[in-house]
Amino acid sequence: MRHCFVTLLLTVVLLLGGCAFQRTQQESPRRPADVRAEIVRLMPTSAGDREGWAVDIQAAFAAQNIAPTTSNLCAVLAVAEQESGLRVDPVVAGLAKIARQEIDRRAAAKHVPGFLVDAALWLKSPDGRRYSERLAAARTEKQLSGIFQDFIGMVPLGKRLFGGLNPVHTGGPMQVSIAFAEAHAQGYPYPVQGSIRDEVFSRRGGIYFGVVHLLGYPADYTQPLYRFADFNAGWYASRNAAFQHAVSVASGIPLALDGDLVQPDAGFGDPPGATELAVRSLAAQLDMSDSAIHRALGQGERQDFADTKLYARVFALADEIERKPLPRAVLPGITLKSPKITRKLTTAWFAKRVDDRWQRCMGRAG
Repeated sequence: MRHCFVTLLLTVVLLLGGCAFQRTQQESPRRPADVRAEIVRLMPTSAGDREGWAVDIQAAFAAQNIAPTTSNLCAVLAVAEQESGLRVDPVVAGLAKIARQEIDRRAAAKHVPGFLVDAALWLKSPDGRRYSERLAAARTEKQLSGIFQDFIGMVPLGKRLFGGLNPVHTGGPMQVSIAFAEAHAQGYPYPVQGSIRDEVFSRRGGIYFGVVHLLGYPADYTQPLYRFADFNAGWYASRNAAFQHAVSVASGIPLALDGDLVQPDAGFGDPPGATELAVRSLAAQLDMSDSAIHRALGQGERQDFADTKLYARVFALADEIERKPLPRAVLPGITLKSPKITRKLTTAWFAKRVDDRWQRCMGRAG
């Protein structure tokens, strides 16, 4: 009888595990043609070139040894549909105006007179058109990125305004950060045409780096919703926001649940941020020094932060206060800011929209 119960329990566990996101291949590899056929079936009817999308998505999973489960495939499709409508280089409304406003903003910040900006934009660019003409005709981020690359490289004022850094920070069908892609370029399976930035704006590159960003790290989330939030806010942001909530409960100090355990870009000698100060107020109860707390918080962008003494003791304190286990993942409370965003949007809004698309995709799978 006991043997039968154990067998039944293991079966249930395996069945439930099949519904979760899987980072690596755990079963016999599926035939690539079968994976591509499933992707075509899962895509919304509005998508074009379904076979082309299927080829690039299947190749991204294979190159990264990520299991092409229905759940994983739907996750990628849901993000791409939300970010671009499954278009490789989507049109952005009012992009030329947004770009000119950014140039003028930077010029004002650096005390550059407007007539100098106008003169620089009147110069001819490498394709024979004036920069102002190209700017007025820009409809996509790929076009805009190319204009800024030329402007920075060819016009002295371009370097003065942008310091050699292209202000187009994301791109492609999954709106991946260019900096993220450049940091994770090792193992990229295609010959690079131009630069990693150029690859992000292609379908194959945008999908590959999007899969890395979405599924390329282990996370013990019970719902895909939190991985979608991480895609918007950064790896482990949902777990870290839950930790910040626990710190707030244990210390009584209100905290912004943004997932940043240490101040972004903080350097040696910089003052501690709000989360670190709140944790330090618990140092005696945690039996940890300020330096030990700082070291542990520095692991916040890694999976093993959840294995630290700090993580365990903070949750033990908070769980005892609340007399129940607190959630180990919550949606980060971040307001999205971008020149392209004209209304108040949040990471929670993004995650829920993607989750709705994921559920519809899973419904198409039957």
